[in-house]
Amino acid sequence: MTLFLTIFIAMLFGAVLAQQPLPVKPVEQVDLVRYCGTWYEIARLPNSFQRKCACCTSAEYSLLQDGKIRVVNRCRKADGSPSTAEGIAKKEDPNGSNAKLKVRFAPSWLGWIPLVWGTYWIIDLAPDYSYAVVGEPSREYLWILSRAKQIEQMEYDKIISRLKGMGYDTGKLILSDQE
Repeated sequence: MTLFLTIFIAMLFGAVLAQQPLPVKPVEQVDLVRYCGTWYEIARLPNSFQRKCACCTSAEYSLLQDGKIRVVNRCRKADGSPSTAEGIAKKEDPNGSNAKLKVRFAPSWLGWIPLVWGTYWIIDLAPDYSYAVVGEPSREYLWILSRAKQIEQMEYDKIISRLKGMGYDTGKLILSDQE
């Protein structure tokens, strides 16, 4: 009886482990000079700070002298008016991977408060830097970005498959209209 119970528990534990998603991990390394420039949002998980964005969402990154990155996010609201948010990104750990960043859109004088910095991990990146996927460990936030305003369906499907494997709820993705 003990042997049967042990085998049953082992099988149950193995089934539970098999259903666990892969951990969210950043890519190994990012060439920040190549990463800088304009990215167009292809899709995102819903979030409160973009709820007014109706279309034409983009992000522009530029490397600063101190190694930080200037971030300018833009979109157009439903009434046609533009919305812009400017921020700063920095490495999460000065000695760690540059694919793990922290980003702040709050005023610089609030930069000392840890809660104003959001986690920004580059979790998927095309070898030619034609697309990037940004997420974070809790899987609450996710952006699929591209250098072009559209991405090929086959490439998008491959990205979605990898994201599902990491445990992201891709059914909640909002596809971005770039007009």
